[in-house]
Amino acid sequence: MSELPPFFAVDGDRFVPSLSARGPWSARHQHGGPPAALLARAFAGQAGAGAQIARLTFDFLRPVPLAPLTVTTRVVRAGAKVQRLAGSVLAEDGAAVIEATCLVMRVAPDSIAVPSQPPEAPAPPAASQPFELPFMTGTEGYHRAMEWRIANGTWGRGPTAVWLRPRVALIAGERPAPLECLVAAADSASGVAVVVDPATATFVNGDLTIALHRAPVGEWTCLDAATTGEGHGIGLTQARLWDTSGLVGRSLQSLLLEPRARG
Repeated sequence: MSELPPFFAVDGDRFVPSLSARGPWSARHQHGGPPAALLARAFAGQAGAGAQIARLTFDFLRPVPLAPLTVTTRVVRAGAKVQRLAGSVLAEDGAAVIEATCLVMRVAPDSIAVPSQPPEAPAPPAASQPFELPFMTGTEGYHRAMEWRIANGTWGRGPTAVWLRPRVALIAGERPAPLECLVAAADSASGVAVVVDPATATFVNGDLTIALHRAPVGEWTCLDAATTGEGHGIGLTQARLWDTSGLVGRSLQSLLLEPRARG
């Protein structure tokens, strides 16, 4: 792990962010990936043995402050085969900044034969080009707390595949689980495949949906991403999600494209 601070330290029931969690749009706000990963961690703890998280949907209700957060989860429906969970990330004033739902499915390994024709995999991390996110600056922030490697494409010129892995722990003293690594990375798909110039426009995502057909492994996640944008200001980023064992799922983000404020 890096000498940079972990994304969060624990203080009672609060998660206190470091500057590693700083996002691209304001020095006062977090990137969406680390707090979303806190919810994924909580959902995984509630899912139980013999089950797998099949879908996570995060609604970003307002910018996540670079300030202490709390995380709550609850069971919506505890079925024998399918479980539905809900959760929130709360700011210090008690207001929800992220609301999320989680679909958990019971799994039975090797119970059914499924023909597979996986798409061509991106170049592995070791064969991919080191990269730094160009529209974030400073020695601390999410852009430094994650390692980036371009596997396919050219940043800023259409569909692009980029490997990411955390250089820091999600929580001080804990080794992040593969699901936490994947969720921390997946919110960056819209920053991997950009359709506007970040110097003149912003592209904030209002949500993030991750659908998984198997549990991720390892710390690396590849976002094989493409974005479509419209002149009226709505965009959509879709990404195939890979780990070093193969395709693991897909993600979807709805974007608000806006000119940057002058001055």
